[in-house]
Amino acid sequence: MADITASMVKELRDRTGLGMMDCKKALGEAGGDIEVAIDNMRKSGQAKAAKKAGNIAADGAIVIAQAEGRALLVEINSQTDFVAKDENFTVFANKVAEIALANNTADVAAIAALPYGDGQTIEEARVSLVQKIGENIQIRRAALVEGATLATYRHGLKIGVVVAYTGGDVETGKGIAMHVAAFNPMAINAEDVPADVLAREKEIFAAKARESGKPEAIVEKMITGSLDKYLNEVTLTRQAYVIDNEKKVGDVLKAVGQTVNTIVRLEVGEGIEKKVDNFAEEVAAATAAASAAAAG
Repeated sequence: MADITASMVKELRDRTGLGMMDCKKALGEAGGDIEVAIDNMRKSGQAKAAKKAGNIAADGAIVIAQAEGRALLVEINSQTDFVAKDENFTVFANKVAEIALANNTADVAAIAALPYGDGQTIEEARVSLVQKIGENIQIRRAALVEGATLATYRHGLKIGVVVAYTGGDVETGKGIAMHVAAFNPMAINAEDVPADVLAREKEIFAAKARESGKPEAIVEKMITGSLDKYLNEVTLTRQAYVIDNEKKVGDVLKAVGQTVNTIVRLEVGEGIEKKVDNFAEEVAAATAAASAAAAG
């Protein structure tokens, strides 16, 4: 049987909102696999859809550079929000985005090797900035979007969106970019949702529906209804529009003759888990140290 650690229990608890003992039991039954444990808990009705894996904890900024028919988003991480607002950090981040766009690359290793100016590469400029500011700064990822018409949106420093579209008007394009920032759709249309994701959700909905004990025909309708509701939540064209929630995004696009071709959304720290100190362990360690000092 796999060892179940306190950190595994904590992660499952954070992602499901369930009690510690329930999480520990679920992990034991799942052989220590957190994803399997979540699926099992959802099938049994214990947990609703789990929170996205990975705590969004890292700081930094999303920067967007744009030129004719192209836009580049880059995430640059810092250890604190304070540094993310520092002028030196801001100048560096904006320049990195502009250089990467000018060189038409979103490859982080390639970006690091590009000339920054003053005889430095971007990597050398990053190291200099770390030495100057005193925090670890990293160019984490970038995304390049190409299209005849682009709409961009930044929500503070933390979220950046680029939408490539055809037809319609600029105002609608901006509205869609704002919507993507707010609702983070998984896909543009229902048919774009990955087959393995749909299969996983269907399995969970089926397990819950069959627990009702209703006839198979009713169960199938319940599964179909649950899948339809899920697709309404995760696909852009089926979501309620952020600017007018009486309308679906798809209807808004149709009314102006606009087609969304690509959406890219980056959020600072997605999937990065910042170290969380255990307060109880810290107090115990401090007490032990004090006792040792007194004994000495």
